[in-house]
Amino acid sequence: MTTTPATLPRASAQESRTRRRQAARAALFLAPAVVAMTIFFFGPVLWTFYISFTNVALTGPTATHYQFTGLKNFSIMFSSRSFWQAVLVSLYYLAGSALIGQTVLGLLLALLMQRANAAVRAVVGGIVIAAWVIPEIVKAFTWFAFLSQGGTLDNILQWLGLPQPAWLFTQPLLSVIVANTWAGTAFSMMVYSAALSGVPGELVEAARIDGASLWQTLFRVVLPVIKNSIMTNTILITLQTLGDFTLVYAMTGGGPGTQTSVLPVYMYQQAFSFYQLGYGSALSMILLLIGIVASLFYIKLLRVEL
Repeated sequence: MTTTPATLPRASAQESRTRRRQAARAALFLAPAVVAMTIFFFGPVLWTFYISFTNVALTGPTATHYQFTGLKNFSIMFSSRSFWQAVLVSLYYLAGSALIGQTVLGLLLALLMQRANAAVRAVVGGIVIAAWVIPEIVKAFTWFAFLSQGGTLDNILQWLGLPQPAWLFTQPLLSVIVANTWAGTAFSMMVYSAALSGVPGELVEAARIDGASLWQTLFRVVLPVIKNSIMTNTILITLQTLGDFTLVYAMTGGGPGTQTSVLPVYMYQQAFSFYQLGYGSALSMILLLIGIVASLFYIKLLRVEL
């Protein structure tokens, strides 16, 4: 059949109608998910954004009759020493448990697992992943029992004839950093293991033939190939660590004093211990902004060739 110019517009119009019907059908199937996301995700986010500019409280007269106060909550926040202390503690916690702990340890384990035999991979992988899949509150109480005064670690040190410091009081921030590193390293290990399996063997072999050392091969061949996985993993564990509440609060409650009062714990205390929901919501907006800025920083940094 010969196609004439007259039939071309009709065929094009029919294809256009078919595409519109397919798009409408797809939108119909997606509608419930969009509605659910709007109600249960974007709705609370927008509401939190609004009340961060109000003086709403959990109890008292402003619990129901609150007023729009503009930037007052943010002004109070940025002039508060306790807020900046929480930011500093959060940065220490992030650097220690996520950037140094989970990232470095996860990569090291992935490299070791790549060279180990099947039995070692099964045992080490099982132990590390078991620590990851345990519920957060169970991890917190496990480490609390391990590090508390008279706990498992103190009993081991006593048996060895060594001093038993009260870890959760003398080194509280280090304690929660170690606990979070132990809890989250498995995720980094799995990400890096998958990335390393995609590194072409001929590149590594060529580097060895050229006389490159193990470290030169790692930094000049392997890491540039897996840099996208590094970026993705770093962003994910940063966001997870910045929002970590359960582990820290269950182990130390933010104390002693404010030594482990990371931003989520500080936000919880202001909103639900001191009943200032508006101020707590303003803190959550700052925490969200920090996560966005950190993600953009990582993306810009890792675009540079390693």
